[in-house]
Amino acid sequence: MSEQISRRTLLCATAGGAVGTMIAAPAPASASGRTPAVVRELEEKIRQAMPVYGVPGVSLGLRHRGVDYVRGFGVTDVAAPAPVDGDTVFRIASTTKTFVGTGMMRLVERGRIDLDRTIRSYLPDFRTSDPAASARVTVRQALDHSAGWLGDFFLDTGSDDGALARYVAAMSRLPQLTAPGEVFGYNNAALSLAGRLIEVVTGTTFERALQSLVMDPLRLAHTRFHPEEIRDVSIAVPHGFDEEGNPVSVPAALALPRSIHGAGGLFSSARDQLRWARFHLGDGSPLLSARSLRAMRSRPGPGGTLFVELDGAGVTWMLRPTAEGPKVVQHGGDLGGQHSGFLMVPERDFALTVLTNSEGGPALLDDLFGGDWALSRFTGLHNLPAVPLRLSAAELAPYEGPYLGQQIGYTGETEYVPLRLTAADGVLVVSYADEELLRLAFYRNAVAKRDHVVVLQPDGSAANSRANFVRDRDGSIAWLRVGGRLYRHDGVAPAAVSAARPARPSSLTTLPHPDSGLL
Repeated sequence: MSEQISRRTLLCATAGGAVGTMIAAPAPASASGRTPAVVRELEEKIRQAMPVYGVPGVSLGLRHRGVDYVRGFGVTDVAAPAPVDGDTVFRIASTTKTFVGTGMMRLVERGRIDLDRTIRSYLPDFRTSDPAASARVTVRQALDHSAGWLGDFFLDTGSDDGALARYVAAMSRLPQLTAPGEVFGYNNAALSLAGRLIEVVTGTTFERALQSLVMDPLRLAHTRFHPEEIRDVSIAVPHGFDEEGNPVSVPAALALPRSIHGAGGLFSSARDQLRWARFHLGDGSPLLSARSLRAMRSRPGPGGTLFVELDGAGVTWMLRPTAEGPKVVQHGGDLGGQHSGFLMVPERDFALTVLTNSEGGPALLDDLFGGDWALSRFTGLHNLPAVPLRLSAAELAPYEGPYLGQQIGYTGETEYVPLRLTAADGVLVVSYADEELLRLAFYRNAVAKRDHVVVLQPDGSAANSRANFVRDRDGSIAWLRVGGRLYRHDGVAPAAVSAARPARPSSLTTLPHPDSGLL
């Protein structure tokens, strides 16, 4: 449950089919009665991109210079078209994590949880496959994605109230990839674990606890784990593509195991997401003290990349540097046919959220969030500079070789993602099963900081994304981090398992949605 690269790479070439019906909701004026030119530019950019990328519906929430704008574009479902508006609900996937973090901070303020105590202080039986490491992991490390165990663990443990407890018990099988607190590795399992902590401390189910702690006090009436609990709801249906590249509705993709609700189960609307942004841009009222609110976006854990460079994660928020200095606070989420972005700049009182209902959505989100488009036009800020370099074969040689990622699917089967990196034309070519997926170009001259790369399409064009390598303590290349996931250098999957059940290339960089039928 995060954003993605390879799916973007693969889909941009196939998403050229135009959407048959595009309906834009009436555009409300600003407080002065006129919509600023930059807002109209954003609206037009979305309208133009939707048919190009095959996105049937988009909902937009924007806060700019003290004024809020909510817009709807297109339709909820190509099979039964109804207009998208600011109250249409989409699954926000991983942006759910920020609600978990906020609920956790309420419990911190009440003295019920200490972020720097170990998980075992609250769950004495908790363990992964590494007993020593799992004994040391703190609550904070679970929330800042530095817990170190395999994060893409999607086991379906049922739909009853015991689902989350069974999921956490099953985490005993998870391999510990890195030592706790040392390396950023995007971790869905850690947020489901945080949901279980909330259950145990509050004495009720995770969903009821979070609604009581967060959604109800903020009057987020269109933000729930179950859309049937929302009055007069209009749901954005997920869409994939047919063989001609035309959007096709796939309502079954809305299904998600209850065990991973904490990692990405919430439905919400652009209007509610904008209200969520205003809360986090404010003074904490009525939920938190201003100090606790600031604590969520300070003291980041280990840095790295998640499509952009990161200073690290705070309490569930991704903290992103800019060339000019002000920090960007960011998240977003991806599930099959439901892709969204969420970005704030507290020093500019700026927020942007965009919700989409298509596998073409990541390409649109790339345009707005991955590069400088939205940041530069609305805040005057930019990503850290990244001009691709051409390195010699000798300089690239240490990075070459096989890399291995893995995930555990709904049914408990381990799926492996074997990659191979080879040097060509001064860059690294990333291949999966002899198919070139993307290219990586280094962009820093200083050897000590050279391990960051920009992601390129196979034809060499920019993909608005960054990745990086992680070194072991002896200085050797230990991991490739792409999409926040860690791929072990020189890792080789068990031959029988790899041949029987290889993971799709799209699982490189997103929350995979097994059996969704979208790819």
